[in-house]
Amino acid sequence: MDSARMQPLAQLPDAALRRVQGLLTDIDDTLTRDGAIEAPALQALHDLAAAGLPVIAVTGRPAGWSEAFAMAWPVVAIVAENGAVMLRRDGGHLRQDFVQDAATRAAHLERLRRCAAELRTAVPQARLARDSAGRLTDIAVDHSEFEHLDAAGIDAVLAHMHAHGLQASVSSIHVNGWIGTHDKWSGARWAVQQTQGRPLDAASWLYVGDSANDQRMFEQLPLSVAVANIARFVPQLQVLPAYVTPSERGRGFAELAQRLLRARSGP
Repeated sequence: MDSARMQPLAQLPDAALRRVQGLLTDIDDTLTRDGAIEAPALQALHDLAAAGLPVIAVTGRPAGWSEAFAMAWPVVAIVAENGAVMLRRDGGHLRQDFVQDAATRAAHLERLRRCAAELRTAVPQARLARDSAGRLTDIAVDHSEFEHLDAAGIDAVLAHMHAHGLQASVSSIHVNGWIGTHDKWSGARWAVQQTQGRPLDAASWLYVGDSANDQRMFEQLPLSVAVANIARFVPQLQVLPAYVTPSERGRGFAELAQRLLRARSGP
């Protein structure tokens, strides 16, 4: 890991920002604090939309949790459950698309339920996330939202999920497990293609995140930015973002949006 790669946001060149065609962003602890979007982040989303810059959120949160935000926030789409589900406005209605067909999802759901049931014995201190009822394609264990699970407990949950053949990742609040090859990166490419009608050009989209499950995005997108609370995860990261904001969470996202909009309005 090259810690020198993560530079202050002020060092991100205006010329690179002027090439940005859209933003991809995590939600929890990137836009939000304690589960609610921070006012500066919400205003930044409105400002970006007014400037014609599409924003697509990519999260490990469940589809059910994401529905209201997909309708209320000025975003083009929300990709939920680590790339499995895309939610977007279609007129006055909510459209929901999946990467897997219904039969595949049903078969996987049985395996996920078995994994979750056996988790109670394998890692007794682990608790499923409170948003589990809204999950359609994965399971999630709470490590920092309402429960506390230490590093050894997180590792034990990951090992249990892997033993069941699941993909697994650690966000700022949950350990997520799912079946399939999709992830945040594949979900981002899918969403850009579907909503913009063209492939995702890695050189012209910017990603904002804050934790371990954002590493694939940091790796794939040269214009990758973390909000300052990524400091909590830096010791565990193998891939760092290119830049980091001065402030944490939604305020950090707003700082990035302001820099981007200033660069686009300049010479």
